[in-house]
This record gives sequence, structure tokens and C-alpha cells, in this order.
Amino acid sequence: MDAEVAQRLIALNKEFYQKLASPFSATRSNLQPGVKRFLSDMPLDASILDLGCGNGGVAFELVNRNHRGRYVGMDFSEELLKVARSNVQSPMSKHPESKIQFIQSDLTSSDWNLQSPIFTLRFDFIFAFAILHHIPSRSVRLGFLKQVHSLLATGGLFVLSNWQFLNSPRLKERIQPWETIGLSDKHVDYGDYLLDWRYGGHGLRYVHHFDEAELAGMAKETGFRIVEEFLSDGKSGNLALYQSWAAES
Repeated sequence: MDAEVAQRLIALNKEFYQKLASPFSATRSNLQPGVKRFLSDMPLDASILDLGCGNGGVAFELVNRNHRGRYVGMDFSEELLKVARSNVQSPMSKHPESKIQFIQSDLTSSDWNLQSPIFTLRFDFIFAFAILHHIPSRSVRLGFLKQVHSLLATGGLFVLSNWQFLNSPRLKERIQPWETIGLSDKHVDYGDYLLDWRYGGHGLRYVHHFDEAELAGMAKETGFRIVEEFLSDGKSGNLALYQSWAAES
């Protein structure tokens, strides 16, 4: 995929999450089972960077679990960050010692990891739940993963999930032809899809479908090793592939 097409798809997703932030947030009122599985074993003093934090669901859960470590949530959508701050404000009032911060940043930029003084720190856990599959172009994804590597503390873990929408007949029906946005199959990479949205308005999103082999290749290329992986979420329990990666020394 060339850089111009990648930027068009990035812009498409930005438009979606700004325009449909409210209805999207309404469908994300509860954390997915796979996310809760990781949070259940989270040390209460761990420092956490939550990339693509959306409406703050992870932060809300952590505060209610009396988490006392630093938490930084990042998202490019200011509309979703407004929801996140509102959602977390009430439980934070009961736990004033909570160290919660939300930052607006474009995770597809080449220097998002350098855009705030907070990133002189290193984090015990970095989350990217349902984020990587919205980043077009292998080169942009590799750049993102290298930036994640630079922010991980020694012995820390990068925890990610990727949508397995091809496991759902209902979701497969939402795949749209690339011609809808003036592209064709020759402009995109294998595994790239255009999906429509039908709740609270109509929208289109770019999504990449990962398998284990592709993720393993990217992990190795960016200095990680896969520690754990499992399928979870949805009625069938297989709508997301979760993994945790450790940085190689």
C-alpha cells in the first residue's frame, strides 16, 4: 500500500470516530471479557499506557478496582476523550489518589511517543485493544510497534487485541467494496477490508484482519516475543485475538 492510500484510510477512520463518537461509545459501555481477563491479574501499582483508550472503559474499571498506579489514556478523538473524562470523573472523586491522565494524540504519526513530557517515563503495561487493525499499511504498523517498544519498561508487557470479524457471518455481511470510497483491491493489502456501521448513523471504517502468523512476524521484526494468546469476546467467544508481547533484551 502506498503512503497516499494509507493516509486516505487513516482520514476515513478519523472521520468515523469523530462523527460517530457518541453512538460508538454507546456500544462500548461494557468491557470485553478478554480485556477483563487481563485486568483481573493487574498489579494495583502498575503503570499503564492505554493506546486508543476511547471512552475510558479501562480507566473506569481500574479506578473501581482501586488501582493506584499511573494510567495514561491516549486517543486521537477529542470527542471520545470528552466521554472518557466524564465517565471517569465520578469514580475518581471517591479515589482522589488515582493518577489518571488522558492525552489527545494521533497514534499513526511518526512521533506520537515523543509528543508529551509523560513519555520520558516507561510503562509496565501498554494496552492496544482493538487498535492495530485500524492502522493501514504494514510500514505504519511496524513504526507504531517500534514506538510502543520504546515506551515499555524492563520486564513490561504489551497487551493487544485484534478483531476477528471474519469469524462472524453477520459481520462479514458488512464488508463493502473498495469502490465505495474510490479505491479498488489493487490499492490495498491482503487482509484489508472496508466495513460499514449502522448504529446511530452510517459510517465506514478501514479494518485489517490479522492471523497469528502475521502478528508473529511483526512481533519478531520489532523486537518482541509473544508470551500468551487466546480467543475471546462475542457470543461465540472468538471475535477477538488477544496476545501479550514481551520486549526482547
